[in-house]
Amino acid sequence: MTDTLATRPTDAAFDPAELGSASTATPPPAPADDVTVVEGSSFCVSNRAGDISAHRPHGVFFLDNRIVSTWRLLVDDEPVEPLAVVLGEPFEATFLTRAAPRPGVHDATLVVERRRMVADGLREDLVVRNHGREPAGVTVQLLVDADFADLFDVKDGRRGTTPEVERRWAGEELALAAGHGGRRRGVRVRGQGATALPGALVWRATIAPQGEWRTSVEVLASSAGHEVATAFPLDRPLEQAEPTRRMQDWRSATPEFRCGDPDLQAAVERSVLDLGALRIQDPERPGANVVAAGAPWFMALFGRDALLASWMALPFDPGLALSTLQTLARHQGRAVDPMSEEEPGKILHEVRLGMDESRALGGSSVYYGSVDATPLFVMLLDRVARWGAPLEEVAALLPAADRALDWVERFGDADGDGFVEYQRKTDRGLLNQGWKDSLDSISFADGRLADPPIALAEVQGYVYAAYIARAHLARLVGGTDAGADWQARATDLKRRFNERFWLPERGYFALALDRDKKPVDALASNQGHCLWSGVADDDKAGAVAEALLSPAMFSGWGVRTLATTAAAYNPVSYHNGSVWPHDNAIVVAGLVRYGYVGHAQRIAEAVVEAAGAFGGRLPELFCGFERAATGVPVPYPTSCSPQAWSAAAPLSLLTSMLRLDPCLPHGDLRVAPVPPRRWGHVRLSGLPIGRGRMDLDTHDPEVLRAAGT
Repeated sequence: MTDTLATRPTDAAFDPAELGSASTATPPPAPADDVTVVEGSSFCVSNRAGDISAHRPHGVFFLDNRIVSTWRLLVDDEPVEPLAVVLGEPFEATFLTRAAPRPGVHDATLVVERRRMVADGLREDLVVRNHGREPAGVTVQLLVDADFADLFDVKDGRRGTTPEVERRWAGEELALAAGHGGRRRGVRVRGQGATALPGALVWRATIAPQGEWRTSVEVLASSAGHEVATAFPLDRPLEQAEPTRRMQDWRSATPEFRCGDPDLQAAVERSVLDLGALRIQDPERPGANVVAAGAPWFMALFGRDALLASWMALPFDPGLALSTLQTLARHQGRAVDPMSEEEPGKILHEVRLGMDESRALGGSSVYYGSVDATPLFVMLLDRVARWGAPLEEVAALLPAADRALDWVERFGDADGDGFVEYQRKTDRGLLNQGWKDSLDSISFADGRLADPPIALAEVQGYVYAAYIARAHLARLVGGTDAGADWQARATDLKRRFNERFWLPERGYFALALDRDKKPVDALASNQGHCLWSGVADDDKAGAVAEALLSPAMFSGWGVRTLATTAAAYNPVSYHNGSVWPHDNAIVVAGLVRYGYVGHAQRIAEAVVEAAGAFGGRLPELFCGFERAATGVPVPYPTSCSPQAWSAAAPLSLLTSMLRLDPCLPHGDLRVAPVPPRRWGHVRLSGLPIGRGRMDLDTHDPEVLRAAGT
């Protein structure tokens, strides 16, 4: 028999206290030991026992909605106790737990193993082992519910309005759904051999001494009435599952890396694994991958993040950058919409897929409030051409690049002063629209916040580099005399930038120009990006290098986002004194570009040592405390991990220290390794270059050995 409820189920097997949602309770911050497993745009967050609580930032998430909000395992009405978590692939985790002691027995004798795999839903294999001397009669219950809450309501603990949930149960499965039409979400939870009750799956088993009992549970997600096929079918070995094959293919296609520094070795291996897990597919281009921004809360396409992460990952997967460009070009702005901040030629900031678009930035599934993604798009297009992407595919994207540069000059420079600035169009958008996008991230040295429109230093550098990139692309497809106009624009911008942003009395570049065109004089890491883009004059680069490595900026674990001398400095802030690995990777690339190798080596070593302290995985950011004071890098409480551009940062550091800079269309492949001494012998085998592969060995007298054509 099938029953339907639109309210909370009531049954002795179900704990009503477990029901709840972000709409009824504000969850406390997630503890640092919560466990995240991720595959593509789906992920699961739980505690270390494997349980999911609706009152915490936990859940199974699909298309930006929480499709499982309660997942609690009970053995004889008692919760299991966590013992250990064994992490395998990024999409799986095994939770080792134990049940409460049996009646009349002092020590626990039942060990419960939960192997979890996530991919557009979830599969969990349960094993209960009896280490007792007599048979154990057990009742196993899995309490289950779904609130279909918006992802950001869950993340931020907001009391959002969750939809009315329909709940059904029959046989060995539960079915839950909410929403209407194309915005409807649903989930089926099916337990092998279970009895479905309101809000719970129940099993009764007798387990022999030294014996075990097994079952599996599947969570099958649906959208707009269409159920997604399970990624981990019960009738096939896990080794044949699509996520397993995708990860194996990714590993086999990436270069083999070896070095003498265990911290760097672990960081690069972790980077490859995490970038593989963060890949999501463009639904309109099957097989085309882009990279999501980060887990657990940003498993979606972000323009700036995807562009920078795929740039940094180019030596390991050139195809990721090309797919990113093609996907972003399809979503390039066409109309003027103040709410979503869409404008013709503009590259998006983020895409959201939740049931309620009103929860997203700008009240739209696609939001365009980013001032830097558009020039970065043009920069990356030239970069993939230099790495040997097929010129016909590069040429196909040139119209998108020209639309992007048209946006730069028509909309990006709204006041016509020759610099690109931003000011949000409505109060539904981001106040700050560079990579430091928190509310208080752009301030003067005395702590005053800059008033918009704001022209960021690094954005002018990106525009300069975009002009240089377009000039080079013009020469590639139009002959040696093409591109002179773009080159002239770049030269003019560089001159004006160095005149207006340089602070001679301080010896560094201003962070920005404010509404009144006054230099925002705080010492910040943004100027390192100006070295990366090449917009800084040669005679100023030395002073910038010294400023970046000064005690006020360099924590010992990396360059801070803001100097300790600034009034707004806070080592535990998001952007005002923290250390961001991707930011440091860009700074290192810039220092190498201008020949400040020793400065670059010092930062690269520090970031890699920080990675070692984090077990090989660099988080999105960490606190800016002085290394001598803490001895270890201090985690930032809500940092994403894994996060795309942090995962790519070790690959970028490696590329910079190898000084690997190809331009294959011109037959140019430059390598001049300068790795830090502690990295020892560095070798890359099977590095993809154009249509072939090569080996790179810093102990090889010839440095390079071709491994293909």
